[in-house]
Amino acid sequence: MLVVGAVVSTLIERAVTRSAGATTALYVDSVIAPLLPDMQRSLVLDEAVKRALDETLGQGALGSRLAAMRLWGPDGQILYSDDESLIGLRLGLSDSLRRAFSGAMVANYEPVAAIEEVASGPVLQIYNPILQPWSGEPVAVIEFFEFAHEFEATLRNARLRSWLAVAAVTAVFFLALNAVVLRGSRTIDRQAHDLKNRVADLSALLEQNSELHERVRNAAQRATTLNERYLRRLGADLHDGPAQLVALASLRLDSATVLGPRVPTRVREREVASIRATLNEALQEIRSICNGLVLPQVETATVLEVVNHAIDSYEKRTGTSVGRHLTPPAWTMSAAGRICIYRFLQEALNNGYRHCRGAHQVVTMTTKGQSLSIAVSDDGPGFDPTSVGTGRIGLAGLRERVESLGGSFHLHTSSTGTEVAIIFDNKPAPS
Repeated sequence: MLVVGAVVSTLIERAVTRSAGATTALYVDSVIAPLLPDMQRSLVLDEAVKRALDETLGQGALGSRLAAMRLWGPDGQILYSDDESLIGLRLGLSDSLRRAFSGAMVANYEPVAAIEEVASGPVLQIYNPILQPWSGEPVAVIEFFEFAHEFEATLRNARLRSWLAVAAVTAVFFLALNAVVLRGSRTIDRQAHDLKNRVADLSALLEQNSELHERVRNAAQRATTLNERYLRRLGADLHDGPAQLVALASLRLDSATVLGPRVPTRVREREVASIRATLNEALQEIRSICNGLVLPQVETATVLEVVNHAIDSYEKRTGTSVGRHLTPPAWTMSAAGRICIYRFLQEALNNGYRHCRGAHQVVTMTTKGQSLSIAVSDDGPGFDPTSVGTGRIGLAGLRERVESLGGSFHLHTSSTGTEVAIIFDNKPAPS
């Protein structure tokens, strides 16, 4: 603002000075020039011309405005002056005089008097060339000093207005820029706040994801261990059950009762029938074990069908009746989730039958929003969860299977009954 104001003020001062100087020069030229002789032929002014100049400069509007006046020749000689002591002096040409002799009108504003004879105060110094009427060449220069009190007031007023205009425009730009910056600052603050909230949300989600990943990893490790235990138990069941019966039948087939030629037919048939019964028992145990390993059409069954099939199989096998309160979900679970639900019901119902035979069992399936809960409860005497040995893989296997799929496992037991529950949310589960 200061630089622009200074430049504008300087330009205004020059324009106003030149305009005022041109106006005064035109007036003086129209009054003084006709009194001068042909300066191309002679640069000497006679007494009549000097007297006419003295009378013209001392009266009227021109006399009250002029502080001093000089008529310069091309060689730097003062041909006329209102101060007679200066007439005839030969002085060097100043830059302003040289410009005037080149044909240009020169006007300079002086805050103080430029010559000692002029009273103190602002003056307007004007150099006006006298041109030859036919050729237009400068033959002399009139130098005069005009009192510039009114000019100074006008110039001061113009400067003030220019500074006010520059200040007003600068203020408008400042306010506009301030509004833009303020709006941008608020936008940045709002975006920074939103970004901070998003970073906090992402940090929380990352922490939850890390915890879930850790749970899944631990569950996978424990599931691997439990799977090995389960395979060992399966091998033990096959060894202690069907394998023993098949071995017994094999031994009895090699006995003398079957192979001896003198054994009565009735005894031999009775022995063969006993061997057949042993093999049938082994086959029945093998089928029982296979039925526990092969799942019933979970690829195409719905959650409700899986739950009903698990309960129906249990009731048929044990001859008991299970209460049902089933509200199926509106969304479809993955095959891994349906298998987990079937295994959960199978193990929970079998555990209840094995440890509290005679207790009434109830299966409850509820849906709340995007959450599915399945619970198996009974009215038995309960048990102490801490007393379950590490070699028992039923409840531990259920927990690991559920948690590996992103679900949660809950066990509540007391002297009035036991409830085992699993909860799944509607989200993609690992396959």
